[in-house]
Formats: sequence, C-alpha cells, structure tokens
Amino acid sequence: MKGGLEIVQPAGWPAPRGYANGVVTRGRTLHVAGQIGWDAASGEIQSDDMAEQFARALDNVLAVVAAAGGGPGDVARMTVYVTDLDAYRAARRAIGAAWRARFGKHFPAMALVGVAGLLEPRALVEIEAVAALGEGEGARAPGEGEGARPPGGGEGGA
Repeated sequence: MKGGLEIVQPAGWPAPRGYANGVVTRGRTLHVAGQIGWDAASGEIQSDDMAEQFARALDNVLAVVAAAGGGPGDVARMTVYVTDLDAYRAARRAIGAAWRARFGKHFPAMALVGVAGLLEPRALVEIEAVAALGEGEGARAPGEGEGARPPGGGEGGA
C-alpha cells in the first residue's frame, strides 16, 4: 500500500482504461461533494465547453482535497456525471490532457454516468470524489499511483 491507497486488479482481467477496478484505503477519508466547472473567484461557469468545464471541475475537486491536506495521488474514487455523453466522447483528447496535467498517471476507481441534467443549468459535468488522506503522511504527487490510461483511454488522451 503506497500512501493511503492500494490498487486492486483481479488476476486475469484486462488492464482498465483510465480508472482502477478497486482501491483499498486506510487512514483519514475525505468525501468531496459534487464539484462543477465554476470559477471560484466569480462563482460563475465561464465556458459552455465540455472539456473546459471538466478541467475546472477537476481543479475544484483538487482544491477541496488540498484544503484537507491531500493531493491528486490521494484521490481513491471519482464519479463523473455528464449531461451529454456524445460531447464527452468528442472532447476525450482535451479531457485526457486536462487529466494528465492534474493527475499524471494516477487513475482512481471511477464511474462515468450520463444524466438528464444537473442542478446548475449551465453545468455540463459534475465530479464527486473520495480521497484517502493516509495517516499523517504528506500528499502524494501526480503519477505516484497505479493505472493504465487517462479516462476514456485511447492514444494521446481520454
């Protein structure tokens, strides 16, 4: 177990693409409420672009994790809700780049769910997360985790 996370991969299963099949945690656990792609300074959504909102939502998740003393490598689980699966698929390269810029090669257990809408009318994406903050050790850096490829997989991006 590295930090507060241990990646679980059943023997004989193919490598996951952009997520882990399971994560065992220990120590303090942070549950991050759903974060949308709003700008913290203005309190407004600045773009109607899926990839830009995804990147901003990741930033907001990581701001909450940092406020608790953690880092990107401490994120054990994410659920990503999107209002348009086709737009998500079309933006996979940009989403993959945003992921790598923030998480490197760390891929938590993840689920992507298509929804009819979110509470904030302009929100295209909302991300919930769980972070394993360990037992007093420092935050893990991006890329310290295990994983295969960015969310959505594929060459050069998600």
